[in-house]
Amino acid sequence: MRLRVSLLSLLIVSAGLGALAQAAPTCADLHLVPAPRDCSAVDALPIGASGLVLPAEKDAATEFAVKDLTDTLKARGVAVNQHDAPTILFFRADSDAGLHFLKAHHLQFDPAMKDEGYVLAPEGVRSVFIVAQTAAGFFYGAQTVKQLIRGAGKDATLLVPTLRDWPAMAHRGLSDDWSRGPLPNMDFLKREIRTLAAYKYNIFSPYFEHTFAYASTPVAAFPGGAMTPDEARELVAYAAKYHITIIPEQEAFGHLHHVLKFEQYSGLGEDPHGTVLAPGDPGTLPLIGGWFGELAKVFPGPYAHIGADETSELGLGRTHDQVKEQGLGKVYLDFLSRIHAQLEPNHKQLLFWGDIAVNSPELVGTLPKDMIAVPWEYDAKPDFTALILPFKNAGLETWVAPGVNNWSRLYPNNNEALGNIRAFVRDGQKLGSRGMLNTVWNDDGEGLFDENWFGVLFGAAASWQPGESSEDAFTASFGQAFHHDPTGKISQAQREIMVAHALLKKAELEDAQDAYFWVDPFSPIGQRLAGKLRPILSELRQHAEKAITLVAEARAAGKLDNPEALDALELGARRIDFVAFKFQAADDCAALYADALTLSKDKARWDEVSEKLYTIGSANGRLEDIRDGYSQLGGLYRQAWLRDNRPYWLENNEALYHAASQLWVGRSQQWNLILNQWWETHTLPAAQEAGIPSK
Repeated sequence: MRLRVSLLSLLIVSAGLGALAQAAPTCADLHLVPAPRDCSAVDALPIGASGLVLPAEKDAATEFAVKDLTDTLKARGVAVNQHDAPTILFFRADSDAGLHFLKAHHLQFDPAMKDEGYVLAPEGVRSVFIVAQTAAGFFYGAQTVKQLIRGAGKDATLLVPTLRDWPAMAHRGLSDDWSRGPLPNMDFLKREIRTLAAYKYNIFSPYFEHTFAYASTPVAAFPGGAMTPDEARELVAYAAKYHITIIPEQEAFGHLHHVLKFEQYSGLGEDPHGTVLAPGDPGTLPLIGGWFGELAKVFPGPYAHIGADETSELGLGRTHDQVKEQGLGKVYLDFLSRIHAQLEPNHKQLLFWGDIAVNSPELVGTLPKDMIAVPWEYDAKPDFTALILPFKNAGLETWVAPGVNNWSRLYPNNNEALGNIRAFVRDGQKLGSRGMLNTVWNDDGEGLFDENWFGVLFGAAASWQPGESSEDAFTASFGQAFHHDPTGKISQAQREIMVAHALLKKAELEDAQDAYFWVDPFSPIGQRLAGKLRPILSELRQHAEKAITLVAEARAAGKLDNPEALDALELGARRIDFVAFKFQAADDCAALYADALTLSKDKARWDEVSEKLYTIGSANGRLEDIRDGYSQLGGLYRQAWLRDNRPYWLENNEALYHAASQLWVGRSQQWNLILNQWWETHTLPAAQEAGIPSK
């Protein structure tokens, strides 16, 4: 048996640190995301007074990991490389020092750990060892150290567990939609890369339909609305330092309306100005080949993604007879094989979405065996086996693609996202999938990426951790792991928004949809929607406002990491709260006006009528409250957008805020005429004439 006195015990005895004389931390207290594979005894090393010493030698395998860790320590107010401070040491697993350390501590460095795994453990009371075989392993060990820092400045402590860690899946990626509205600026993209790497993602896949500036098709890329080759090269070089490979996805079959709407390309479509390329047209393969040839020059990784999902127009236009004769599956899969042959000179392994091909399992085997199928599904279902098996049985490699459920929502529905990610990645691991490609989509063009980190980090956890990941354990760890929040309030704020989504589902609605934010509550559609919302409006607001309060309380307790995501969380909560308030205000207006009409017949109660009319519309009126909600939230939305994205597309979304605000400005002005009529004649028009819903 190995005898070791804990760092915590020795430091308490030697330094008289009575403040640390409390129950020793355990592995459950670490709240790491992803959770490590093996963890045992945890010590606590106060570093606020002494700081830490990091290796000064320029070792190529550890140099960047050391620099990245140094930057984090300095940001936390922890001194680096002061004399006689505790030391973090990096050793290769096959070096004499690494082998000696592993043997002395009875720790195995298994073959599965070679590529990205690491061992982290204390050595005596003055050193922490990170043992790995590769630069990626050292980097991921350093990322874990960053999460183990508690407090800041003079109060900083480093928790030091003994752990072994390595990923369950070789490829842990995120697909980010850059073609339906938001197009990130370079500053945000670098922050995104850093953050993904910190939680052990190693793949990033930007999604292009028309937003890469191709020399071969310049008309499709709007100025200011496309990534340039130079920007792509810069991002590739930046990501490589963080052990992230960028896999470009260019749609090569469907989702191409923003190319095909241009007259010079319209003839290549299944239908004029449509969305799907016609497989038999002689111009389609050269077009695709040109795109991917340009991408290959700036994205040097071994993979490329051809998309090819949701080809709903196929067989309805130019290929109608061909599909009728051969079948949809054969026409679709034959074209994928021809794309593969066209792109072979680029020497890339091709990924494709698996939604269409899965419908023809008997034909999947005709695809080239080096293609990678990416089955996708975004609902929380108990089992995803049927989406994976056809490709596995055909001998194709598979990566699974869950989603963060952010599209067309005021804030992502993390009830759905976590259930989807948990089960899909679990089944992928069970069936031998080598990768996960978590997905972010911006279907309505309004997406703010900083709202998505909760689901993005759960994807990191589920793909690194073996088997089925725990939603509860992740949620409990999120606030500490992502925001450095020791209070637990940020995790609880996320739970409050999840409850809000669940309430809307309970009311037989489609969770916190953007459509509910924009609908006019005075309109017939709005009034029908109000019938479902009324029973939950107060409770919905309570949960949204609790989330806002929790964020404020956590921020007041200390400096938090990733403040942009907290801003996005608050904005999401405020928009959900406003949806409920808007319908409450509409009901108030209807009830107040109905009462005013009744009371107007009694001269003795005209003062009450006046008060009710002013409550509907005045400086503190309900009409003005709704106006103010749209204008104020629109301002916050603009700030969040421009912090992360290029100005491209913003005007489309701001137009929604402006139109909604102007609607209520107009109603407020119209209401002044009704007030004037009341004062002059003490008569009121009918509710419909006044523009107020009837109660």
